[in-house]
Amino acid sequence: MIKAVLFDLDGTFADTAPDLAGALNQLLQEEGQSPLPFNIIRPIVSHGGVALLKLGFKIDEKHTDFERLKTRLLDIYLNNIHQLTDTFEGIKELLIQLKKKHIIWGIVTNKPAWLTDPLMLQMGYSEAASTIISGDTIAERKPHPAPLLYACQQINCQPSECLYVGDAKRDITAGNAAGMTTVVALYGYIEKNDDPDTWKADSFIQHPLEIMALTINNNCELSIQ
Repeated sequence: MIKAVLFDLDGTFADTAPDLAGALNQLLQEEGQSPLPFNIIRPIVSHGGVALLKLGFKIDEKHTDFERLKTRLLDIYLNNIHQLTDTFEGIKELLIQLKKKHIIWGIVTNKPAWLTDPLMLQMGYSEAASTIISGDTIAERKPHPAPLLYACQQINCQPSECLYVGDAKRDITAGNAAGMTTVVALYGYIEKNDDPDTWKADSFIQHPLEIMALTINNNCELSIQ
């Protein structure tokens, strides 16, 4: 039986794209450039600030302005981290269902703690989560399995007792390597050229409430209202 559900943060648990897109577009305007359409920015959000800068400014880490722009982007984002961000539709109901079934939940993200912690606090989930593992909690980050294994230690669960839900290939790679049941959140920030069918996940979901059916064995029945 599944005892814990662990979520990636951006694109799986929380819809952070509006605030991240807003930060990028504000920076573009500050730098005298035109803002980008939201539908262009949304699929890139899961890959973090570096990917957003590459998208917006067509530069990489070697560019002389890269670090300055990255610092400014993240500063804008931090100051607007919970303007439009909320959990995806169905997450709140899912957490209620998980609690009724005595299944704990947590977050394992590559987002650094100085962004993860205030976001979780402002969304009101800091205390409810059994564990929150950020991209700098330990030395390794996804796709390395170590953050997921560390989460297991924190919640006293075996990897085989955990579901890991994510919207990027690195999430599924990390979950599989950790020995967890892996789930692709197809409602998340899937890029146009992504092919989730090749990620070797155990399951795919179009809505968070579908997770409940994955937490029970074949002899159980569950009606999701």
